Amino acid sequence: MQYSFNFNSAGSSLAALSNTADFTHLTPVLCLHGWLDNAASFIPLTQQFANLPMLAIEFPGHGHSTHRSSDAHYYFFDWIQDIVQLCRQQNWQQLTIIGHSMGAMVATALAAAFPELVAKLVLIDSLGFVTDTPAHSVKQLRDGVLSRLKPAIRKPNYADINEAAFARQKQSDFSLVEAMLLAKRGTIASDKGITWRADMRLRHSSVYRLSPEQAIALMSAVTCPTLAVIAQDGPFYSKVNALAKHYQQLQIALVMGGHHCHMTEAEAVAEHIQQFLAQ
Repeated sequence: MQYSFNFNSAGSSLAALSNTADFTHLTPVLCLHGWLDNAASFIPLTQQFANLPMLAIEFPGHGHSTHRSSDAHYYFFDWIQDIVQLCRQQNWQQLTIIGHSMGAMVATALAAAFPELVAKLVLIDSLGFVTDTPAHSVKQLRDGVLSRLKPAIRKPNYADINEAAFARQKQSDFSLVEAMLLAKRGTIASDKGITWRADMRLRHSSVYRLSPEQAIALMSAVTCPTLAVIAQDGPFYSKVNALAKHYQQLQIALVMGGHHCHMTEAEAVAEHIQQFLAQ
């Protein structure tokens, strides 16, 4: 993904990486990354598609995109608004969207509420949403507010990019090769070496969760053809049967590997996506 983009809207900037230099006369395949990842997480997958114009957007607070203002927070549904604004600005409709983890949840909600924007949906190791029962709403609210009121979390500093990549790799299910891709894109120089670009407020606890019933309503509203590529060692493998029944047109493909299977098993994931898009 050798081409960089910045899309400016309402005083903020969404950064992106792509394998295509110009989208003036092309509609991209939109790629949405997971929580605390960045656009570089799609580099291994993009390398499997020679002729598919792929554009990996970075959500606010991630990668090279701007952070939300100091008086704002990171609400899940605001990610949907970010993508809707981008699509309207670029006059994009009926997109193919590939989302991983949180990005797949954003894409699912987008397809449910704005079906005119999504023609096909690919979910990588993700189904449904993060939910909780209404009975836990009071505790969720309290914990979320208190997490915001704590002193600001200090960003870790590293001597060099290798140390940062090693720290990222220790928290993940991939090798140092994949960690280096994320670290090269996701770090910035500091007075003590280098640190992560991501906004530390992304780590605040949410003040709310969707109820299971709300999540089912969103999943059930997705009318477009949908492919879920599920990793056999990932967190969603055990949930497939319970969640798949809520989608109208869902195909399931299983691959080896863990949650970041689109990085570690890119060839296998790409093969399933290619077959799906050819239908």
